[in-house]
Amino acid sequence: MSLDNGGLYTLLPAIYRIRDAEQGYPLRALLSIIEEQVAVVQADLAQLYDDQFIETCAEWAVPYIGDLVGARGLYELSDIVSQRPQVANTLAYRRRKGTVGVVEQLARDVTGWRARAVEYFPLLTTTQYMNHVRPDNKGTAGLHAWVPLERVDSPFDTIPHTADVRRIESGRGSHNIPNVGVFLWRLNSYSLQMSPAAGVNPSPADHRFRFNPLGTATPLWSKPVPEPENRITHIVEPHNVPERISRRALHERLAELYGPGKSMLLNVGGVDVPITQIVVGDLSDRGTEWAHQPESRYCIDPELGRIATPGNQPVPADLRITYHYGFGADIGGGEYDRAGSFNTDLDPVLQVAAPETIQSALSACTAGGVVEITDNSRYPETAAISVDAGGRLELRGSDERRPVLALAGPLKITGGEGAEVTLNGLVITGGPLVVDATAANGLRLLRLRHCTLPPQETEPSLIVRAPNVVVEVDRCIIGGLRVVDGSRVVITDSIVDATAETRVALAATDDGGAGGALRVENSTVIGKIWTAELDLASNTLFLALADAEDIWPAPLVSERRQAGCVRFSYVPPGSRTPRRYRCQPASGADPVPMRPQLDSWQYGDPEYCQLTRVCAPEIRRGADDEGEMGVYHHLHQPQRETNLRVRLDEYLRFGLEAGISYAT
Repeated sequence: MSLDNGGLYTLLPAIYRIRDAEQGYPLRALLSIIEEQVAVVQADLAQLYDDQFIETCAEWAVPYIGDLVGARGLYELSDIVSQRPQVANTLAYRRRKGTVGVVEQLARDVTGWRARAVEYFPLLTTTQYMNHVRPDNKGTAGLHAWVPLERVDSPFDTIPHTADVRRIESGRGSHNIPNVGVFLWRLNSYSLQMSPAAGVNPSPADHRFRFNPLGTATPLWSKPVPEPENRITHIVEPHNVPERISRRALHERLAELYGPGKSMLLNVGGVDVPITQIVVGDLSDRGTEWAHQPESRYCIDPELGRIATPGNQPVPADLRITYHYGFGADIGGGEYDRAGSFNTDLDPVLQVAAPETIQSALSACTAGGVVEITDNSRYPETAAISVDAGGRLELRGSDERRPVLALAGPLKITGGEGAEVTLNGLVITGGPLVVDATAANGLRLLRLRHCTLPPQETEPSLIVRAPNVVVEVDRCIIGGLRVVDGSRVVITDSIVDATAETRVALAATDDGGAGGALRVENSTVIGKIWTAELDLASNTLFLALADAEDIWPAPLVSERRQAGCVRFSYVPPGSRTPRRYRCQPASGADPVPMRPQLDSWQYGDPEYCQLTRVCAPEIRRGADDEGEMGVYHHLHQPQRETNLRVRLDEYLRFGLEAGISYAT
């Protein structure tokens, strides 16, 4: 029986419905609540049959089915990696137990990362038996073959090596008879479509452009080609994984990597540039110019992310590019799913696309609403945000869009009493966000979600001079913060980068006193902090140093140490914080080995703020759930690796040993 549209109420005798109408329908309201609960029971009953099969069951039932076939790991990571693929494929794994294809497929299903398994014994340089000659196993590498040379010491290395007797499980050895290498790709390839190329010089005669809309160097990455449906029998090839594109690889594989739907594409005036007009070259600096600029074709340097347009043609007025870049997580904005972070209860929704201006839409939404940017264009504007009292305004990029707001100065944000402003999915450059202290500014909440405010050495990214403002920073990459005492900052799953450990990440607006209260979770902070009160710090890396001649008393200072807590975090030696719980370096520990090691400290690098594998285990597994501290905590990378190690023992042949390495 369906109870939709008041079905239960219609079953009542007419006399009860008439009396109910006379009293304002209290009975109908009661039955509507009962109908909701009955609908829940009906849906649960309908799902019971589906829950018996791994292909159709609800996510909560997957571990229970996994128990029946013995396919569980140590950590439950269903919020990041579903166990459904490995449970569904367990019987197929066991039928092919001991093969390299099963090891590779298992690694993909357990970790959720792309993976490749390599058997090292065929790659050993050995004296060959003449009745079993291996022509491909040469003692020396051929210098004329560029593909094997470029793949040396990579997951796709085919050049024979001498035996390495060190154990592969420790991560120190590799090539030996019993060894199997499992390579994992932690970084993803993110697309940016039809974004305006950044000119190096505003001069109309300069033919030099960069792929990155911010004008910074960006290595280009390949777009992975999906594997065949039967992946157990297919071993991953280079085109199936996201990786940096070298100049030689782009030159040799230009037809595979360039074009619509591929890794990169140039578009001039709405027309795609044909592949016949593309050449690959070295555009590195040569004095004040670039080397090897072309005369009649478009030149691409994938390693530096540079473009040189034909010198015998006018400089294109509208050069747009589609390309892929590497990064580790869905933070800072990008062409990934952000729909769950939108304020869906706001209206009106005004959509903006170039050449329209953002400011005109903001001026029409002073009472509240949404201004949504629907493309990846660059918007050079002198913008200001003003919201009436009690109003709620969201300025956002559309889902899977990454527009750039290029300011000509500070973006000033003001609001009436109790007003709220949200910025979502934007890249904001050219000036800081400023909340001034004026009599008319009663802004209550400033929320940043999935935004990038590129870190700058010379100025902070956010200045809050008004008291009683709450600043929420969620899944963002942002520079230094200057917040007046009386306001509050809440940071989650974000990077706050002052560009150096000795620079200021958070302080008062004059850089020399205590800033507003701070709460930070699962984040990485590069730079010194001076806060009035540290409410809570959890699973966070504080990377800061105080110079000997610095006016700051310590790298991390909380004025009120009787309140608040710091837990499962790295705190620089000498810091003045509230009580600590299981922080590093622990009492009596050597602070030097405990210091976090990052693959890159430079914003724009694919490995930006990733912990290295040589980082101390107390940092890589020191969070409250045995995960890593810092901004990538939510990815549960150590737990994924542990689950894989546990499962590998079941599927390796006797005598073999597996080692896990990260290709990225």
